[in-house]
Amino acid sequence: QVQLVESGGGLVQAGGSLRLSCAASGRTFSSYAMGWLRQAPGKEREFVAGIIKGGGSTVYADSVKGRFTISRDNAKNMVYLQMNSLKPEDTAVYYCAGDQSLHKIMVVTPGYWGQGTQVTVSS
Repeated sequence: QVQLVESGGGLVQAGGSLRLSCAASGRTFSSYAMGWLRQAPGKEREFVAGIIKGGGSTVYADSVKGRFTISRDNAKNMVYLQMNSLKPEDTAVYYCAGDQSLHKIMVVTPGYWGQGTQVTVSS
């Protein structure tokens, strides 16, 4: 069982940066792939970024590639999403997600996710 709590969202101007954090509970955190999903108003939830359990490999949606960076610290049970060069279209609720399968995170069917944190990018 994994419980996830996101933090770090807020209001930022276009071109700015934010760093999201996700605190995970559970002794088996290091055995899970982790990721970030987001949902904009009126749109379906979509995959943003994922990282394998060991942290050695990452994957990104094309829309954020080169601007966002996902990382994890297994010793602290933390996952991060560094977001740079933010655009108004990045406005969404961002969810931390976990599953033993990175593929399930990528197709937006993870076994675990948090309550979400709002990110708003003004133009």
